[in-house]
Amino acid sequence: MITLRKKEDCTFDMIALGEIMLRLDPGDMRVRNARQFRVWEGGGEYNVARGLRRCFGLKTSVVTAFADNDVGRLLEDFILQGGVDTSLIRWVPYDGIGRTVRNGLNFTERGFGVRGASGVSDRGNTAISQLKPGDVDWDYIFGTLGVRWLHTGGIFAALSETTAEVVIEAVKAAKKYGTVVSYDLNYRPSLWKSIGGQAKAQEVNKKIAPYVDVMIGNEEDFTACLGFEIEGNDANLKSLNLDGYAKMLGEVTKVYPNFKVIATTLRTVRTATVNDWSAMVYADGKVIKGMELPGLEIYDRVGGGDSFASGLIYGLMTYDDPEKAVNYGIAHGALAMTTPGDTSTAVLKEVENIVRGGSARVNR
Repeated sequence: MITLRKKEDCTFDMIALGEIMLRLDPGDMRVRNARQFRVWEGGGEYNVARGLRRCFGLKTSVVTAFADNDVGRLLEDFILQGGVDTSLIRWVPYDGIGRTVRNGLNFTERGFGVRGASGVSDRGNTAISQLKPGDVDWDYIFGTLGVRWLHTGGIFAALSETTAEVVIEAVKAAKKYGTVVSYDLNYRPSLWKSIGGQAKAQEVNKKIAPYVDVMIGNEEDFTACLGFEIEGNDANLKSLNLDGYAKMLGEVTKVYPNFKVIATTLRTVRTATVNDWSAMVYADGKVIKGMELPGLEIYDRVGGGDSFASGLIYGLMTYDDPEKAVNYGIAHGALAMTTPGDTSTAVLKEVENIVRGGSARVNR
């Protein structure tokens, strides 16, 4: 189903294209009245590369850009700690103020009980948002170095007019060299608002979609980004109309027959700290529902979807089996939400224990 380039012919198993910001976490406090913050790194596309490296042992890299100052070097240090290759980072001279270029910040509180997680991003004029076509030598990356898998998504595409063009440039180059492409639609209205809103999101994503092999997104993403709607689905329902969703995905694959796998996380939010957690994939014309983790206790939900994506990609790369892959994604996403920060601290043994139906008993 998924045809990968030979490992021995490629420098990297996977690269991610996207923005990486500093996450400032107030811990048990709220952003509005915190007196200290713990600092992490995070970014929708990067989190997937880090999970594949730290949990699943694959060789990954990230294509991004930073202002060359101490904040940028702190971000680099976090990336190095995660084991992700930094050789493809673009360093942009800093003007001393941040008037022309800077690094992004993301203030995020975890939420608890009836209070949901929330965040305030501060990402204007970031180095990566100014990336434009021609800035990255994709022929060198995909041709000379060799890459088996590219992952990017709608968050990066929405940063600016030019980042959308960079995504299109990247996915075209990836397909030229036989690299598998995954894309997380990740629709964020606030990001698209200033560059044309939902109409622009659909224009951009409809250009990207023909080059995607594995598409990730929920039902709202497919409506907002690609214009498909679920018949008979009430937006106020607490659960997804799976029959209607499956029918919609059948229509999606008629328009985009290049989608080999479509993946969606399924989450019922009982409170900020208790969710029902599962996922499904659509492959070979049928829906495959993954295992269910009802009443999952959550410490920090941010990045759970990205860790689902890295588990899914590992499963597809390793087993080429969508049923196994969706369960690896569910397990890895669940584990990522048991620890603070955007990125996963899980190890493969823990993921496989959950995939096999293991418990949380003490492991001595």
